Amino acid sequence: MAKQFDNKLADSQATQVLPVKPENFGFDKFEAYASDLNKACADFWNQPSGVLVYRRMRVAECFSFGCRNMKHSLELQLGALEKSMLFKADVPNFLEPWYGIGTIASAFGGDYIWHEGQAPALTTRFQSIDEVLAYEPIEVAQTNIGRHTLDMIEYFMEQTKGRVPVSLTDTQSPLNMIGHLYPLDQFFMDTMMEPEKVLLLFNRLADFSIRFNEEQIKLIGPALALPGHGFASSTTWTGLGMSDDNAIMISPDQYLDMAAPSVEKICTPLGGPVFHSCGDWAGWVKAVLQMKGLKMADGAFSPQTDPGANTNLEAFNSFTNTGVVLNTRIVGDLETIREQLTRLWVPGMKMVVVTYCETPEEQEEAYHLIHDLCQQQ
Repeated sequence: MAKQFDNKLADSQATQVLPVKPENFGFDKFEAYASDLNKACADFWNQPSGVLVYRRMRVAECFSFGCRNMKHSLELQLGALEKSMLFKADVPNFLEPWYGIGTIASAFGGDYIWHEGQAPALTTRFQSIDEVLAYEPIEVAQTNIGRHTLDMIEYFMEQTKGRVPVSLTDTQSPLNMIGHLYPLDQFFMDTMMEPEKVLLLFNRLADFSIRFNEEQIKLIGPALALPGHGFASSTTWTGLGMSDDNAIMISPDQYLDMAAPSVEKICTPLGGPVFHSCGDWAGWVKAVLQMKGLKMADGAFSPQTDPGANTNLEAFNSFTNTGVVLNTRIVGDLETIREQLTRLWVPGMKMVVVTYCETPEEQEEAYHLIHDLCQQQ
């Protein structure tokens, strides 16, 4: 494929939207729209295979500096929901009160650094795993970012009255959280030299994650959209989305033995793990599929989506007849979607194709292309 990742874009998966104040948002219209799509979502979830189309409305500002201002974030995301109804799709979009990694790591004394116009950052506070394990953490809900996240959820729920789907915050795996606690080069040595300490820390991080998820769920109630952040989601689906980008920095066997158990522990209360990694994780497919209770996995499947997107698409044919959903992100035009899906789709797969078409007209063509292509094969 000639088209490559555009490194001049702040966010290749983002869509420009106009903010909409809650009092100007058409809740009745969106509620009816989402309810109709969720019927198809529920049917899909109960089937062993099939395909749905999701036109994701990702707002770039909410993934960076905009996540700090709850009022502006909500207005931008309501604008995204409003715009999404113009694009033909099978899965409704949802609100996510807080975007930002490092939330659970904040329990260990870290606090966000906010640079003008940038996403928040969190630096490591410890030099070794022994220092981390010796530290007495507090509950995430008591940290600055934990309180901000819960306040933001309360604000979103108050303004929307629970009439639109809302997800949990971006949920990072314990393996992903490590980089916010102590240096990764030291961690990789620990996986070989002191694996029992790594497992102990992973288990501790999982417990903090579970308790903070419970706090969020209390506030969101039946409006909860799963699996959440970064995935096509529905109030009729189960499983918890888990960002696990560091998975490709250890071997598949190490991942299964050391990292997967804590992910399973966090996700099981909500129906099972839902895996995400940026980059090319084709070599980890078989390991991911061995996770207990796996519901869905996500990947980038075009060069325009991710500079290190999956290239061995045929490796993902292993999802065939597993009942596990493959959340397939494809940034690109109709020909790109056709080329990638022709290599990726085989009968027996269960897939959500995530598109980023620029116009409603192109989206409608993509919608029919995807359904026709997957029905023909």
